[in-house]
Amino acid sequence: MIEVVPAKPSHVNTIANRMRSIDRYECGVFGHSPKSALRQGLMSAAMAFTVLIDGRPEAMFGVTTISLFDSTGRPWLLMTDEGGKSRRALVRLGRLYTEGMQRHYSLLHNWVSAENDVTIRWLARLGYAIGGVEMIREHPMRAFIRCATPSR
Repeated sequence: MIEVVPAKPSHVNTIANRMRSIDRYECGVFGHSPKSALRQGLMSAAMAFTVLIDGRPEAMFGVTTISLFDSTGRPWLLMTDEGGKSRRALVRLGRLYTEGMQRHYSLLHNWVSAENDVTIRWLARLGYAIGGVEMIREHPMRAFIRCATPSR
């Protein structure tokens, strides 16, 4: 059973200790260990959630405010290999929560490893535009961006 609950500090260790290798790599690009990335994400998030699969924390995600001036948020998601197995649920939940984030931010922006093909395809399905390869600290990364649709 998949359940989404408010993220708690007690969820950090179990996810960090079993984090997907590609997520560990992405944390490292920005100078974080899995544990510090989850802690910082949780502490700075405007909203943060944990995905429980059969009661066990398998992913944490949220959005951090980058700029109130231009209403920009940084969405993030870090997960275990087990969390990545529920692809249909991830797309459904991803759409639902991305729409929720977009109601608070006119622009969502972050980076993904250029080698993270699974996440890049998932982000595209959620409506993010994927940028070209750019080097960040000598690592190939791609920006992903999603703009709010103007109301009529």
